[in-house]
Amino acid sequence: MKKALVLGASGSMGSAIVSELIERNIEVRVFSRNKEKLQSLFNDKEVVIIAGDVFNKKELRDAAAGVDVIFHAINIPYQEWEEKLADLMNNIVDAAKESKARLAIVDNIYAYGRSRGIPLTEEMRKNPHTKKGKLRLEAENMAKESGIPMFIAHFPDFYGPNAGSTLLNYTLESMVKNKKARFVGDQAAAREYIFTPDGAKAMVELALNDKAYGQNWNIPGTSTITGTEILQMAKQATGYSRHISKVSKGMIRFFGFFDKFMKEYLEMYYLTEEPVVLDGSKYEREIGPVPRTPYRIGIEITIAQLRG
Repeated sequence: MKKALVLGASGSMGSAIVSELIERNIEVRVFSRNKEKLQSLFNDKEVVIIAGDVFNKKELRDAAAGVDVIFHAINIPYQEWEEKLADLMNNIVDAAKESKARLAIVDNIYAYGRSRGIPLTEEMRKNPHTKKGKLRLEAENMAKESGIPMFIAHFPDFYGPNAGSTLLNYTLESMVKNKKARFVGDQAAAREYIFTPDGAKAMVELALNDKAYGQNWNIPGTSTITGTEILQMAKQATGYSRHISKVSKGMIRFFGFFDKFMKEYLEMYYLTEEPVVLDGSKYEREIGPVPRTPYRIGIEITIAQLRG
């Protein structure tokens, strides 16, 4: 891989992938609708900035022309998934076909459905019980049936630099600003989070490995950790001493009457009560060690970035 296009480059995993590609001296094109954010993130980096709309086929095809790998790290608002998620994947697949590029897809865990309390392997049948899980599985199958060289990497919840739209960063940002902080879900539940630079390392490693294509890959976090443990680390790093309250399912349901995102998020709240844990043994067997930054270090780096 000499030249890559990163779609959704201004987002949490997309921006981390860009940094990892630069670190490996790979030529990078960054693509997003928000040119100002791309410039603020990458103006001092050796990248080609392309402002465009992934739903505009010509803009996407032009951006993809001549690249070796397209990284799909776009995340659209929940309330647009039903209408736009299939079109999004279709446009990206078409651009990959025309440019004869390989496709590397960042995905979440929604398509797996409930974990039944065991770490999930790639061989387990996906059985989504939510609308958004079914939509993600449909998009996954579209990519697989396209005939292009591609792989899909499944990740747990993100946290890290420039991951402001994630659940954990939402809490950490309030702590950094010494505002009233809230934690979504049960603080006693052991959940899994991935530090976005770790996820980016795994994505790029897969993209560079021929045998990764045509397969799904699970990329777990460092380990499971309770909200209580992770918030204690954050308090030590920030000096935050106030009580951190729980965002309950009832609160999400109430907010959903006024906010379309919250209304759509409600069905995914189960992940905070019945955590899904990924089995990364296939990656470790076929590719190498899964990148695992200790939570304390990842939290400290994230907090430093939030402080600016």
